[in-house]
Amino acid sequence: MTRVVIFGNSGSGKSTLARRLSAAAGVSHLDLDTCAWEPKTPPARRPPEESAREIAAFLEANGGWVVEGCYSSLLASPLSRCTLALFLNPGVDACIANASARPWEPHKYSSKEAQDRNLEMLRSWIRDYTVREDEYSLAAHRALFDGFTGHKIELLSREAIATFALPRS
Repeated sequence: MTRVVIFGNSGSGKSTLARRLSAAAGVSHLDLDTCAWEPKTPPARRPPEESAREIAAFLEANGGWVVEGCYSSLLASPLSRCTLALFLNPGVDACIANASARPWEPHKYSSKEAQDRNLEMLRSWIRDYTVREDEYSLAAHRALFDGFTGHKIELLSREAIATFALPRS
């Protein structure tokens, strides 16, 4: 059964790859943004235990899945059950280019205009990936990847991410 965890910087291509892989494998897709944040404006983080319950319910309800996000603290449960961990690490410049070209995300923003008003803050957030020391940082993602003992792949370019396909079973 396909159970994939995808993590990396904002703009690295996690959501795009997750949608493509979940469709190809015929499994469910969970974007951790939907578990991490209250659906209100301004956004506020949900209590960690509430996010963990929602993730656990998703994993229990689905035999196969693709889970994606940048939240190191929320990835422990899906990582412990996955068949493949993918670390998307194409570099900050590629992430900024992806974020600048991203289509409207209606589950996050009320309009494309509202999303675009947040773009400069997002670019700044992406630029800080290598120097931050929080759960969303390169250091946190590197520790997750290096500590994971199962099947794992680090994808280092936009091309590698765009062409990645699950192995045939």
